[in-house]
Amino acid sequence: MSEGRGPLEGIRVVDVSRVLAGPFCTMILGDLGAEVIKVEAPGGSDDTRGWGPPYAAGESAYYLCTNRNKRGITLDLKKEEGKRIFLRLIREADVLVENFKVGTLARMGLAPERLRKINPRLVVAEITGFGQTGPLSSLPGYDFIIQALGGLMSITGSEESGPMKVGVAIVDVLAGLYAALGILAALHERKRSGEGQIVDTALLDVCVASLVNVASNYLVGGKVAKRLGNAHPNIVPYQSFRAADQEMVIAVGNDRQFAKLAEVLGRPELAKDERFATNPNRLSHREELTEALQRVFERRPAREWIERLQEAGIPCAPIQRIDQVFDHPQVRAREMVVEMPHPFAEKVRLVGSPIKLSRTPVTYRRHPPLVGEHTREILRELGYSEEEIEKLRRKRVI
Repeated sequence: MSEGRGPLEGIRVVDVSRVLAGPFCTMILGDLGAEVIKVEAPGGSDDTRGWGPPYAAGESAYYLCTNRNKRGITLDLKKEEGKRIFLRLIREADVLVENFKVGTLARMGLAPERLRKINPRLVVAEITGFGQTGPLSSLPGYDFIIQALGGLMSITGSEESGPMKVGVAIVDVLAGLYAALGILAALHERKRSGEGQIVDTALLDVCVASLVNVASNYLVGGKVAKRLGNAHPNIVPYQSFRAADQEMVIAVGNDRQFAKLAEVLGRPELAKDERFATNPNRLSHREELTEALQRVFERRPAREWIERLQEAGIPCAPIQRIDQVFDHPQVRAREMVVEMPHPFAEKVRLVGSPIKLSRTPVTYRRHPPLVGEHTREILRELGYSEEEIEKLRRKRVI
């Protein structure tokens, strides 16, 4: 495990979130050097602990993927003693991250407004399906549901396949990123005002924002997108093609690149054809051009095409399986796989952070915590004696 002074060293995060968006957010903060304390109910309350197989010494691969660089404590927040411990944590915290249904903390007597009275410098990040306001705010929100409601599924897949979700819970991932960004902004503003604030992140908002150019096509031009499979709504050719042995993708971003593509394929006349000479024209004649290109691509294996196209400066790639991804020399060179010691699994392999900082790099300091692994340690830091800790354990507060 790597050590060092991360850019967020000295920031304490209390994390009562679970599943994906919240834990992903707090892992980012932990990777950047923040001290993250993961709070669960006695016995464990992060559902992903049971989302397997596969498992590494009893810990699910799903749980492991979003929970490194954290310490774990168990608290029963339904009991007064548990709440008192939680409030002591909050007094010393900089950030609280939670993704309960709207109003859950308030019903426990732990409303963000109360917490910020106890600690005015506290930044509270609330991650929910629909946000803290609006007619759907009280409903639970899952990535799959949000991909459907937020329009993402309507543009994913082909006309033949019907609507499809993205292969990972991408809205959860993006929500974690947006929440982390909002937290960093709030911490920066706090230097000026001395006060924290609430960061309200909704999966539905994030999904709508992720529509980017597809949303703009509608807002600006009234164009309702349809499913195009692996094709692009604004650029042609920008899609997958079948080579002789496997599928590959081509991403031609301008007319100059298209002329080079036509030359590499041995069809230079395509770039001179009025139907295909410019991107707007290629967009209008998408099907004719795609059929012509497909007939050429299927004559040779993908590797041969990729070598020729890369040499000509045309963006392209084979469609790789996950095992091929982690065996790729570029992925290895970027250290996108890290090994961390684990008390039961000896070592666990995790995806590395994509954040590359030149002076204060990401560090990998702690394995994803076992349920309540650091409860006693954290309580001792809060001033509890061993006798008091044992009494709390007997009462099942911890």
